[in-house]
Amino acid sequence: MDNFLTDNEDLLFHLDTMDLDRIIRLYEDDFSEAGVFPHAPKDVADAKDNYRRTLEIVGQIAAEYMAPFAPEVDATGVHLVDGEVVFAPATAKAWDMMRKAELTGMTFARKYGGLNIPLTIMTMGGEIFSRGDASFLNLGLQQDIGETLERFGSEEQKARIIPLLSRGEEGSAMILTEPDAGSDLQAVTLKATQVADGSWRLNGVKRFITNGCGRIGLVLARSEDREGARGLSMFLYHRDKHTRIRRVEEKLGIHGSPTCEMQFNDAPAELVGERGRGLTKYTMWLMNSARLSVASQGVGIAEAAYREALKYAQEREQFGGPIIKLPAVYEMLADMRISIEAARTLLYETARVVDMKEGMERIVEHHPEREAEYKSEIKKYVRLSAMFTPIAKMFNTEMANKVTYDAIQIHGGTGFMKDFNVERHYRDARITNIYEGTTQLQVVAAIGAVMSGTATAAMDEYAGEDWSSMPAALLKGIERTRMLMEKAILHVKEQASDEVTGFHARRLVEMATDIIIAWLLLRDARHAQRKLLVAEAFVEKMQAKAEASTNFIMSENSAFMKNCKQVIGLAE
Repeated sequence: MDNFLTDNEDLLFHLDTMDLDRIIRLYEDDFSEAGVFPHAPKDVADAKDNYRRTLEIVGQIAAEYMAPFAPEVDATGVHLVDGEVVFAPATAKAWDMMRKAELTGMTFARKYGGLNIPLTIMTMGGEIFSRGDASFLNLGLQQDIGETLERFGSEEQKARIIPLLSRGEEGSAMILTEPDAGSDLQAVTLKATQVADGSWRLNGVKRFITNGCGRIGLVLARSEDREGARGLSMFLYHRDKHTRIRRVEEKLGIHGSPTCEMQFNDAPAELVGERGRGLTKYTMWLMNSARLSVASQGVGIAEAAYREALKYAQEREQFGGPIIKLPAVYEMLADMRISIEAARTLLYETARVVDMKEGMERIVEHHPEREAEYKSEIKKYVRLSAMFTPIAKMFNTEMANKVTYDAIQIHGGTGFMKDFNVERHYRDARITNIYEGTTQLQVVAAIGAVMSGTATAAMDEYAGEDWSSMPAALLKGIERTRMLMEKAILHVKEQASDEVTGFHARRLVEMATDIIIAWLLLRDARHAQRKLLVAEAFVEKMQAKAEASTNFIMSENSAFMKNCKQVIGLAE
């Protein structure tokens, strides 16, 4: 029986070695629900067993049903018929299987019919599903919408809506983007008007809305008579005749996921939380959750593409033997494997950091008297979450694009044909470093942490662990790379120019990300000798890359920036 959890040794490695004990206690509020709900765990070991059983079901559905039908879903796509979206039959059946397995509310509280699973485990589920079919985005959306409501909605909204999502009775969507407001959400113009009875009506157009056909939506709309972020609020709506799906986009990839253009015509809606906080608080929280989902999607797609490339290289005979024996091919495959494992360890460290923040905030919410106990730690994990989430989204999605590109290259001309899955993986990967915030926006989100010292503080914490069993040369390699990064940061700071900082931001963020990953791989090496080989290979290439970036930053005297502008006709 195929299973995308149990056949993945590296995923099992992280499931077995991650330190989840404190996260479990935080999420379970020291197991206060044991005996109250049938499946609530009584201790840490019981919770871990529940997680594994849940992921095994996810792995079975992904391997035995989703992956075999993914080419059919890709070919069939979605269609707009009489104003409603019709999914490919295999997608609809996969969702039904999830619903019957009671997995459509994995992260929701048990009182709403959920499983109360931490984001770390949910993220593993996202990786597994994305390996099966990257276009199966409903599950992640379901959790993102429900979690946002659970965090910021009224008690009445939560009690009414979250059970619907948990049972999979309604699909959901985050409805943010507009024709003239893509990455710049401050430019949103969809109008929210309060009528005489105190209720709200929405008017305007939203575009590029993933699963916009979902009945439950969180909508970002302009409720205040002021420009910018402070004029925006978040609204809950239940789609009816007042909202029309005008079209379903024809896309390069993820064909099984509907991307809708929506027209709101006096659509009834409910305010979520406070007026004027829609973008600055609620949408940013929602998008950070979604970015973690996309980071897991990148790893899942890359895993699928790598396995296709490895199998092909083992079977394809050229020049008297399988092509995997050719140095040019086996180096490429090794780079792919190392990149995936680097992304995976970053992904689950990011999820752990977010879980720590969320878990402690939940405790304080339910036990206000304990706020002083957690105050300083919450501040720490808020800062770390704000840094780790964008760097994981950046690294993992760029990695997925590179791995799928190389997977086609290993297949040669056949990889360009639809006879092989790699061309689909390549097309599906392309959106990951665009939606939920482009790579460039992730750099903007992370550069502050790099320049302010949050990144180096995290590195200090890793460096302070006991590494006495690790090779000294490897530790020196990480330290040397950090010195290069700090030298480059100091040089950029001395320029005292926002433009210079922005110009070099990606190079600085990538150096910081690589150093953090190096420490994480070294931590993994405590549990497996093979991981030491991965760490050594990663650190060796990391140093060369960091040296090149630092040399460029140090030698650049703004002439290159000026030349760039002149080349594209941007006058000084």
